[in-house]
Amino acid sequence: MASSLEQLEARHPVTVRWRAFELRPAGTPISPDYRARIEESRPRLYAIAREQYGLEMNPGPFGIDSRPALIGHKYAESQGKGAAYHDRVMRAYWQEAQDIGQPDVLTELAREVGLDATAFLQALTDPVYQQAVDEDIAQAQAYGLTAVPALVFAEKYLVSGAQPLHLLEKVVRHVAAELAAEESGPS
Repeated sequence: MASSLEQLEARHPVTVRWRAFELRPAGTPISPDYRARIEESRPRLYAIAREQYGLEMNPGPFGIDSRPALIGHKYAESQGKGAAYHDRVMRAYWQEAQDIGQPDVLTELAREVGLDATAFLQALTDPVYQQAVDEDIAQAQAYGLTAVPALVFAEKYLVSGAQPLHLLEKVVRHVAAELAAEESGPS
């Protein structure tokens, strides 16, 4: 079963562009209370994934450094494999319990989607891709993002959290109407 976002893409002329965001950058302390809240919310998240999307959740280790995966995504995008890499990394972490903070794990995932393993591994330390991640994070901070998932429509409408298709379609209709009104000018 497709996610709400995948269904939205199939039904409407929208383009999804994944951006880098570090929810907990490497070295960020994780308090016992914070971890307890995360652990407490997981059964509900797993139930939603199972009931709405037919997915069984089996996440990787908590508190990993996701930055290498984000840098790898920038490289994959440059090679025309961004969406395939993103999907593979998400599945590896959320369903296969893999540690996507490890370069060897990421390199294997990159190879699976058709990227050259040697070039991918080199890209993980390339300042160009690191800068691209930093720029995405700066943009997210400018938007005021503090959680994931977060969707930004037309660079000004923020939708936080995993939302059902009907809500995303409502946002698309609203944005389309507003853009049409802007194009027609003042009455």
